[in-house]
Amino acid sequence: MLEIPSYFQQLFSAAEIDARVRELAAQISQDYRGRKVHLVGVMRGATVFMADLVRKLDLEVTYDYIAVHSYEGTSSTGVVKLIKDLDENVESRHVIVVEDIIDSGLTLNYIKENLQSRKPASLALCTLLDRPHQRKIDLQLDYIGFTIPDKFVVGYGLDFEQKWRHLPDIWAIN
Repeated sequence: MLEIPSYFQQLFSAAEIDARVRELAAQISQDYRGRKVHLVGVMRGATVFMADLVRKLDLEVTYDYIAVHSYEGTSSTGVVKLIKDLDENVESRHVIVVEDIIDSGLTLNYIKENLQSRKPASLALCTLLDRPHQRKIDLQLDYIGFTIPDKFVVGYGLDFEQKWRHLPDIWAIN
């Protein structure tokens, strides 16, 4: 078992995360009742969240992944680069972007504009964690798991230099 460093502070337990993901899935299922939804997961951080969300949705769901890069260490560079594009066409589909965390908003805004240019039937934004203190772009988020303080976080898919993604809880690094 990997020991959690003493400078980590638990923000959300696995049970709290599971309960909130269930609530988000219920809301999305209600909002999209009778429609097929196409989720777009933002790699790599959102993969754990999206896997849990997909299994809790009461809808017909397809999904794909997009990968972008804008971080070095714990800081956003402010420049978003597309690393992996979607494999499927999203035109005329009800698309929900699934993100792990929103900070400045630059990455999600880039993805939103990129996907809107592909003419989806609708486009919604879902994030597990919202850290609005660093927001540089005003974004309308449709589904938010938790609003968090201005701290760097790991666990449940989120990492620091590819470490700590596997933790079932979400931890702040103090």
